[in-house]
Amino acid sequence: MGKQAKGSPAPLGYAAFKATLTDKAPPPGLAPAIEALWFAANGFWERAHDAAQKRDDKAGAWVHAYLHRMEGDEENARYWYGRAGRPFATATHGKEWEEIAMALLDGA
Repeated sequence: MGKQAKGSPAPLGYAAFKATLTDKAPPPGLAPAIEALWFAANGFWERAHDAAQKRDDKAGAWVHAYLHRMEGDEENARYWYGRAGRPFATATHGKEWEEIAMALLDGA
């Protein structure tokens, strides 16, 4: 995920991130794609969508694709999977969320 700026919170691993999902807000300092996953897991689709678009990178495109697949917009999802360099997902939404989160947080 890159270097942290001085004074930034330490990067979270998957388990630590998942433990924040019961909090009232995402932890500060998350990368936009991770913030989008937090909002998606908490049922805030629009906020997740906004966060996924904050940075034009493959991580954001992958989360963006996931969000459009969640809402049933397969055509738009296919476009974003392509931008992310990923095949169209066929796993359950929950499994895909975990796959993305683990890959982005733990570098899997």
